[in-house]
Formats: sequence, structure tokens, C-alpha cells
Amino acid sequence: MGLITSCCKPSASDVITPDSETRRRQQVEAAERRRKQEAARGVKDPERVKRMQQKSLEIEQREKEMQQQGGASLKWTTE
Repeated sequence: MGLITSCCKPSASDVITPDSETRRRQQVEAAERRRKQEAARGVKDPERVKRMQQKSLEIEQREKEMQQQGGASLKWTTE
């Protein structure tokens, strides 16, 4: 039985390994895929989450600008 399976496997000299640059590129692509999968884990609509994060950043920036310009002054009046 060992003879049957040994003839189907390529020998060590027949296996072609990619050069270092190709291997690095593949590793970077795999890492990017893993990062995207991890970021989207448990989220049904990842684009919506990105939009919400962008919107909150814009709001924070507006608040900082308002504070630098003196801010919106709220006045309390009592009658």
C-alpha cells in the first residue's frame, strides 16, 4: 500500500516554492483578509458601521472647532 501512495505524491525536488517577494505579497494579502474578517465579525453591515464612525468623527471635529471659536453660548433665562 505504501507504494501506491508514494507514487502519487510529488518528490521534494518537484515542489515549486514561490520566491520571497511573491511569498511576502501573499502574506500581506492574507493578513489584510484576516483583518477585514476580524473587523466585520458580528457586524451585518460593515459599511454602515464605517459611515457611523465617520459621522461621529465629523461631529467631534465640529465641536472642537466651535470650542476654539468661542463656542455656542447657551443662555439660561428665568422668568
